[in-house]
Amino acid sequence: MAAGDGEGQAAEPEQVVEPEVEEPRSFKDLGVTDVLCEACDQLGWKVPTKIQVEAIPVALQGRDIIGLAETGSGKTGAFALPILQALLETPQRLFALVLTPTRELAFQISEQFEALGSSIGVHTTVIVGGIDSMSQSLALAKKPHVIIATPGRLVDHLENTKGFNLRALKFLVMDEADRILNMDFETEVDKILKVIPRDRKTFLFSATMTKKVQKLQRAALKNPVKCAVSSKYQTVEKLQQYYIFIPSKFKDSYLVYILNELAGNSFMIFCSTCNNTQRTALLLRNLGFTAIPLHGQMSQNKRLGSLNKFKAKARSILLATDVASRGLDIPHVDVVINFDIPTHSKDYIHRVGRTARAGRSGKSITFVTQYDVELFQRIEHLIGKKLPAFPMQEEEVMMLTERVAEAQRFARMELREQGEKKRSRNDNDDDTEEAIGVRNKVAGGKKKRRKA
Repeated sequence: MAAGDGEGQAAEPEQVVEPEVEEPRSFKDLGVTDVLCEACDQLGWKVPTKIQVEAIPVALQGRDIIGLAETGSGKTGAFALPILQALLETPQRLFALVLTPTRELAFQISEQFEALGSSIGVHTTVIVGGIDSMSQSLALAKKPHVIIATPGRLVDHLENTKGFNLRALKFLVMDEADRILNMDFETEVDKILKVIPRDRKTFLFSATMTKKVQKLQRAALKNPVKCAVSSKYQTVEKLQQYYIFIPSKFKDSYLVYILNELAGNSFMIFCSTCNNTQRTALLLRNLGFTAIPLHGQMSQNKRLGSLNKFKAKARSILLATDVASRGLDIPHVDVVINFDIPTHSKDYIHRVGRTARAGRSGKSITFVTQYDVELFQRIEHLIGKKLPAFPMQEEEVMMLTERVAEAQRFARMELREQGEKKRSRNDNDDDTEEAIGVRNKVAGGKKKRRKA
């Protein structure tokens, strides 16, 4: 066999050598045009992700797509590149519409479109709630190439903004379709589908294939190609997942211990309510951590401000409710902490998907109190693995309790003061940056108030 050249070649397919050689190694191999390949290069996208390898060639052939991919898998690139390439071939205003479930995700998708399309002069407009309708109407009047919108506000403009319609639309993208439908936007989506051309390309991306998504697929897509990167729920391989089992009353102390132990990393801490997010941010600030909150009761500008400070690494700890658990591209999160365990197991996947993105490694730590055991078991069942306990020094945690208790007291005082300020001037002081006198009292040791 060693002598026979022909025999050696015949054996090659059995060793599966050929497919490896053929596998696309660059965006150019996928059929992306040079100018967009350069844009990818400038963004630091060296190699296409799995979903991009699957979806881009099919999209460039003009087919409808259902993309199933885990969070952090590069979905935005998978639909943005084919749309921009088609736009290059046939330039037209109001060319594409991207529907998303949340405002933050809309702004983030817009950023990626602008970055990829900057050299070809692409104009995008974000249409979401919480922002003045009049300025949005003016932006729509300029007829951008791409609109990124949440369904409710878009329907509002379709019904009330004079001269605005989507009758010439060529591409519709529904990103995080499962969430759009879970947030009861079905009526709005139906209205949008009725007023856009039937003759269009549709891309539907979803982390999960629910019954509602299947129904939407039948209504909105023509003979689609399914591009599934992971068919079962899973978390990224490079993610180290841990849990800690703790008494509920010492949660704050354990959090401070972990932040000290893993100092130097960037953290995303998930809380179940807006109030707890705000309280924990104040608590950590009082202990000298650079923490910033992000939750649904904050104004849109404050939310984007928080996000940008964290993205720019001006703050190392972002505390968030699930409004931020999906779709936000925050590339440098090193550690995700589930301070409050998610009630829906699928939310766990999305939360921990904030770290270990784009091939990097990351850690997640889930706090499990005596009340959370059943929820935690459900999560382990869903991801199909038993999580190890995070190594802890209990006595070191207990040494923190006194300092933490004092910080808790001041956090409660600050929350109360914020509430009073909000009522008196109806101002939403979300960032908690402008210390409201209380922190000065801490610094000066002047405890003029009664103990809370």
